[in-house]
Amino acid sequence: MTQYIPLLLTASYLVIAVLIGVRAGRGHNMSTVQGWGAGDRSLNAFVVYLLIGAGMVSAYTFLGSPGWAYSRGVPAMYVIVYISFMAFVAWYIGPKVWHLGYRYGHVTQSAAITDRYESPLLGGIAAAGVSIAGLAYAVLQTIGSAYILNVMSFGLIPTWMGVLLVLGVIAIYLYRSGLRAIGMTNALQGVLMFVTAWVVGLWAINHTTGGFNARPIFERLQEDLPQFLTLPGNLGDMNYAFWTTSILISVFSIWQSHWVSWMGAASPAGLRKASSFIPLYFIMLIPMIVVGFIGIFEYPDIANPDHVAVQFAVDNMPVLLAGLLGAGTLAASMSSSEPQIHATALTYSKDIIQPLFKLSDERTGRLTRWLIFPIMALIIAPISIAEPASLVYILLIGYGFSGQAMPIMVGIFFWPRASKWGAIVGLVAGLLVTVLFSFFIVHPLGIHAGIWGLMVNIPLFVIVSLLTRPSSDRALARYFERKEAAAEA
Repeated sequence: MTQYIPLLLTASYLVIAVLIGVRAGRGHNMSTVQGWGAGDRSLNAFVVYLLIGAGMVSAYTFLGSPGWAYSRGVPAMYVIVYISFMAFVAWYIGPKVWHLGYRYGHVTQSAAITDRYESPLLGGIAAAGVSIAGLAYAVLQTIGSAYILNVMSFGLIPTWMGVLLVLGVIAIYLYRSGLRAIGMTNALQGVLMFVTAWVVGLWAINHTTGGFNARPIFERLQEDLPQFLTLPGNLGDMNYAFWTTSILISVFSIWQSHWVSWMGAASPAGLRKASSFIPLYFIMLIPMIVVGFIGIFEYPDIANPDHVAVQFAVDNMPVLLAGLLGAGTLAASMSSSEPQIHATALTYSKDIIQPLFKLSDERTGRLTRWLIFPIMALIIAPISIAEPASLVYILLIGYGFSGQAMPIMVGIFFWPRASKWGAIVGLVAGLLVTVLFSFFIVHPLGIHAGIWGLMVNIPLFVIVSLLTRPSSDRALARYFERKEAAAEA
């Protein structure tokens, strides 16, 4: 019976998450886009801090990053680099996004795109294209949740059952409380994840070396398996070009879920304060990556590298600590799956279905909550059960699509001359190239498919914008100084 204590501790987290998430919506009207979608802009700086931090540090913290350290080595460190830079983007862009939403009623990224470029068509294409990244990320997290339940139950809970169980729990409180449920559950999840990563990492180092100094682990790697400590890594598939361009495409990406999270802050000052301290949260990745390096010697023939940290915990750690890791991993997965499902439902209803069918704001608000169910049932669950690729690689593919909106963001915040046709042509071409180089001719010359997409996207965006009519003075005046807009028009 003792062996099932980790599973019971892990499963208890699901119950706690439902209770917190359902209660989070009390006192707020969840039948409106502003209420369900942006939490009535009521989240304080601490909740926003953990909403952003826990949303970005996800299943790959406990599964993917140890798995990459185990199978590839130092290429796993790219994660720490890019998410720290993404915090700078949130610090600079987030308050601008908040002000735009407050003034003009935007909730989604594509709503701002539609308004700035005066093109519902562009907003709809951006919503559909960027949603590929969000859905890929949600699949990644759902697979991570199923992994942890499968391992903690010693195989009694198969992957398909774990997928359905976790999505069912998320559906309950996400439908009920929207962004406020995500914020409040992420506050708990964020603390649990941070504590778990350090406790598990330090325990594993002490168990392996007899102290809390990880140096012997790396000295042994340097002597026996030096390929793990340099690019392109043990598998030889992460050369300098791919490592660097993977970081670049990740930094260039502003996800729909990030945009919506920024909108939920109670004030831009609170949002900027939260973003300032985000990099400190991400140091939790380091101890888990070290666990992956330990696994190289402990499990030389493990079937799935993404399982290495959890397998190490189940086999070696006290049951309470293994249960803590299980709950932490489940929290990490759910904290990042929720925002993607939420943002995708929000942008599909607000930016695609509403303009297409001329729905009222009231009907759109009701529809948004219900859309989470077909998104989960028809997209996320089937793909998650199929378990495609590794967790980190799924994430890398997603960033390639999300990054194609970067030129459009430049047009929103910095370049008044950008036109809707420049944005449309560039975006569509970038997405097509990203599809081609993600699935058919994979990452030519070792350069990430998303960067190839931007190499086509950006020139077309600039050239076509210069050859076509810019947005009206009225639209530009909402985003730039009036005299600047008039001069550029």
